[in-house]
Amino acid sequence: MSLSDDTLRKILVQIQTTAVQSQRALQVSQQQTAAKDRERRILQLTIDEISQIEEDVNMYKGVGKMFMIVPRKTMENELTSQEKELSDDISNLNKKVRSKSDNGLPADLILS
Repeated sequence: MSLSDDTLRKILVQIQTTAVQSQRALQVSQQQTAAKDRERRILQLTIDEISQIEEDVNMYKGVGKMFMIVPRKTMENELTSQEKELSDDISNLNKKVRSKSDNGLPADLILS
């Protein structure tokens, strides 16, 4: 039993559409991963710089259009928690990328 040309064409268009959507979602996830990784590295550098400062020093934290005095330890704890959140987000995005690349269609199936 063979399928008609029209049916085959519809199936091919559906596969192509799915492949394109999967590639776009994969690219978005990869871009989000790269952006969060940059943020995490900046936080790590900031934490390293702060850790070199004396314990009893107060720091200024930007809040909207003003600055608040915050103890160094509090600032360090906040930055560390932000870094942990970013690391968790990155690992979740990497899992998402792996699952999309495993479940997605190969690039060879996308016909121009």
